[in-house]
Amino acid sequence: MPPMVEITDVRKSYGDGFEALKGVSLDILDGEILALLGPNGAGKTTLISAICGLTQPTSGTVSVGGHDVVTEYRGARALVGLVPQEINLEPFERVMNTVRFSRGLFGKPRNDAMLEKILRQLSLWDKRDSRIMELSGGMKRRVLIAKALAHEPQVLFLDEPTAGVDVELRRDMWEIVAQLQNDGVTIILTTHYIEEAEAIADRIAVINKGDILLVEEKSALMTRLGQKELRIELQEPIDRVPDILAAWNMRLEQDGLVLVYSYDTTQDRTGIATLIREISDAGLILRDLQTRQNSLEDIFVGLVAEQEDAA
Repeated sequence: MPPMVEITDVRKSYGDGFEALKGVSLDILDGEILALLGPNGAGKTTLISAICGLTQPTSGTVSVGGHDVVTEYRGARALVGLVPQEINLEPFERVMNTVRFSRGLFGKPRNDAMLEKILRQLSLWDKRDSRIMELSGGMKRRVLIAKALAHEPQVLFLDEPTAGVDVELRRDMWEIVAQLQNDGVTIILTTHYIEEAEAIADRIAVINKGDILLVEEKSALMTRLGQKELRIELQEPIDRVPDILAAWNMRLEQDGLVLVYSYDTTQDRTGIATLIREISDAGLILRDLQTRQNSLEDIFVGLVAEQEDAA
């Protein structure tokens, strides 16, 4: 099956010479949730804008559902729903009219039953006659999603959809995204919240300085790049790592009370049993042991740092 979104060697340059996208190539599969991670200025919003037809690439091609976004922009745009970062709603308009108008913009016939389903799914049905100005920030975010879904798109772009909302509402949004995926919608999510990608994405793409650094299934990424830490709490603090433990490349934390050993989870042997024996031989008394798995945030920060060092 061909990808739902196909991006091939896309570049975007501006008059001052700044290159926001540097030959990005990426395939987004039908029905998947792809999380696009990157720091501010990485090129996330520029890439989404190019796919959605809001900006034209300097070179390269983008297609959505087999439609080129430049030469067949009407067909491509009809398949796409976009939830932007900014809340740009008419404050005096009512919720239902706002969503109904968005559907009409795409030439879709009136279908209030379908719009009711969307509003109920987003917990907006009881607010359907409320003016936008009467809604909370979180509810306005939900209206943006309802607008994006009103014309029944096959691909939904969520550009920082939970920015500025509380943790509870953020989790509600994750549930909404999962429901949309169950309905067959392909979802591309940009986010600053690493735990958001870790919770709901099927694949992770990391972008920085206009380059795609990595695209991989989340579980495979965590297994391949993830490391564990063994944190060894001592009964008494020490000033430095004993010479007998020098080969283990350990570090001291918490004023000498904790030894930290990092190890690769993919190796057959971690060496932990030998390490514990050598700690005892060094005359150290253990108080507690804990292990910690590297998070997606640790991996993301490491990838960006590697690119910065190589520049």
